[in-house]
This record gives sequence, structure tokens and C-alpha cells, in this order.
Amino acid sequence: MNHRLHLKFEQLERATAQLLASAEALGPESAKAPAAGQWSATQVVHHLLFIEENIIKYIQKKLLADEQLPKVGLYTRLRAQFIRLLLRLPGFKYKAPRGVATLTDAGEFPPLPELRATWEASRRQLERLLNEFPSRQLNRAIFPHPRSGRITIYQVMDFLLDHLLHHQQQMNRIRKALRPVAA
Repeated sequence: MNHRLHLKFEQLERATAQLLASAEALGPESAKAPAAGQWSATQVVHHLLFIEENIIKYIQKKLLADEQLPKVGLYTRLRAQFIRLLLRLPGFKYKAPRGVATLTDAGEFPPLPELRATWEASRRQLERLLNEFPSRQLNRAIFPHPRSGRITIYQVMDFLLDHLLHHQQQMNRIRKALRPVAA
């Protein structure tokens, strides 16, 4: 893994550990939504895991094709930066793409220990992917982000971190709503 990817991966690891600790600190209340129509801590963790797993699968598929990927244009780079800014704004709510939101809103979710174990396995998969990522593809468009357009692996890592930090804000709001005295 090149140094820049390694730094981004380490940041993602630390942020994930913090988010999981926040969710687990709620104990059995982690599966409880703070209000009707809002996600529980477990749903937030499931959502983040779902997104990361699907990004990994897509990138692996693209790398198996072993084709020269297109370059990322200036407009896409600007859109990706704008999305990063929006995700970092405190209190800003960003509507998840329809398919992702529907999947997260519906159904039963595994308990947090199981989600943690699945995420750790998925993260090891991401680490292997980054370790084996071809240097000739580093600045090429590897993933079609729904809002930014086709982005590089560096931008994918930025998105994963920003997305997780955005949901850490949500996790903090959930914690305050469920345990107002402790917060």
C-alpha cells in the first residue's frame, strides 16, 4: 500500500473504532431509534458496513477486468470536494440514495457484536485491496459515486472517512437523545 493510502486507511480505522465504541456504549438501546422515522445506532452501523462492502466489491470487480480506467476530470474533482464539504458540515442532513435508504430502513439487523465482526472482516478485505492496488490505476476513476461521479481510490477513501464522520455526528445525536443525562 502506498503511503498516502496507508494514512487514509489508518484514519478510517480510528474513526471506525470510535463510531463502534459509541454505538456499543448504548448497550441494548443501540437497537432503539431515538424517534419515529430515525435510525438506531445499529442501523447506522449497518448502513456504513453495507456501503463499504459494496464499494469494495465494485472495485474488486473493476480491477479483475484489468482495463485502463478513465482519468478523473476537473469537474468531478470539484464535485467530490463539494460532497466532502457537505458531509463535514455539522448538523447537515444528506438524503441517502433511495436504494440505500430503503435497505437501511427496513428489516431486522444483526446485533452489534456480529456487525463488528463482519465489519472487521470487510476492513481486512479493504486492506488487502489497497495493498494490491495497481499503482498505474491510483489516479484513475475506479468507482462511480452517485453524487460526485467517477472517483479515484484516494477519493473513495476520503468519501468512506467523511461518510463515517458524518454518521458519527448522527451517532452523537442518537446518544444524546437516548441518554440525555449521560451526554
